[in-house]
Amino acid sequence: MKIKVTQLPDAEPRDRQVAIGTFDGVHLGHQEVIDGADTVLTFDPHPLSVIHPEAEPKLIMPFNVKRDMIEGLGVKELVVIPFNREFSAIDAEGFIDQVLVERLGAKRVSVGENFRFGAKAKGDAEMLDARPEFETRVVPLIEVDGETVSSSRIRGLVAAGEIEAAMRCLGAPFMIEGEVVSGDRRGRELGFPTANLVPDDALISPGHGVYAAFANGRPAAVNVGVRPTFETGRGLLVESYLLDFDGDLYGQNLRVAFVKRLRGEKRFPGADELAEQMHRDVAGAREACASVSAA
Repeated sequence: MKIKVTQLPDAEPRDRQVAIGTFDGVHLGHQEVIDGADTVLTFDPHPLSVIHPEAEPKLIMPFNVKRDMIEGLGVKELVVIPFNREFSAIDAEGFIDQVLVERLGAKRVSVGENFRFGAKAKGDAEMLDARPEFETRVVPLIEVDGETVSSSRIRGLVAAGEIEAAMRCLGAPFMIEGEVVSGDRRGRELGFPTANLVPDDALISPGHGVYAAFANGRPAAVNVGVRPTFETGRGLLVESYLLDFDGDLYGQNLRVAFVKRLRGEKRFPGADELAEQMHRDVAGAREACASVSAA
């Protein structure tokens, strides 16, 4: 199945089972909201970037990854609201009338219990439930490890390097992706050639350290950081050493799925000590990836 992506102004009315939300991360709570829907209604860019730019969060995933995650839940259509000042001024009743009823023809609407909508966020699940045009499904918040699952919580976990806790909330590995760029070739000199990504500053990145991950589906040892052993002067880089791989990835798209933090980033006395540690990191990544594959 290939999910259909539609801009709201282009959507034709039909009987729809609609899940509504920003869905950054498509975490376990979002998945419950989406369950049973044939259409997901979302916003791009993030509403806070328009309403309160100073509070705009770094996103967990870019739009194309969010699209793929939603498609994986069996959704047939992703309807995107181009969120701008004009749209933000529509009141809650107007959102229901103009978007859900007239434009989409919704017959069933699913939201999280804390979902708010319309100008000044005056609309809520209770308002939706009062409307006779569609059935409303309100999904309770979900807890993992004794705390509510939320996008903001996951951002904090990822930034702290707590990848496994983030994965429990996401129900899947945390992922980043981008085009492979040229690095300093330090890894190649040490016997560990890496595929390098420059993280998008609009997206959250894992805390500095070494991780076990899958890069385009292959087990990998990944360093996130600034390479303190060498005075490179370069900024944050994500360097992936793909295990048992020999090929050229420059210019290609690489998607990295993090599964375990192996250690923090550390400055070594020299290249020999770093190479010794990299051998241990590769062994640790191989073991961690094997355990995930076997699970």
